[in-house]
Amino acid sequence: MNIMDYPVSIGEEGIKLQTEKMEIDKLYYCIYQEKVMLFFKDKNELLNCYEIEEKEIVEEVKQSSPEDIEKTLEKYIEKKNLNH
Repeated sequence: MNIMDYPVSIGEEGIKLQTEKMEIDKLYYCIYQEKVMLFFKDKNELLNCYEIEEKEIVEEVKQSSPEDIEKTLEKYIEKKNLNH
């Protein structure tokens, strides 16, 4: 996806979401104020938002390539047992 088409951006006023560009059940993220912000639209088209502020995962996401970020976040979710 082209960066211009990415539905999450950060500006002077904070995080801007373009939910009309979001695919159902696809995870989108940004780093804002030293936190990883996660967004996804569910099958009912409701927007879900999660905030991760643990320094270890924030630094790992910052250092990951775009291809590896989803894997990094999946490992975090498994480690914290958040999917149960």
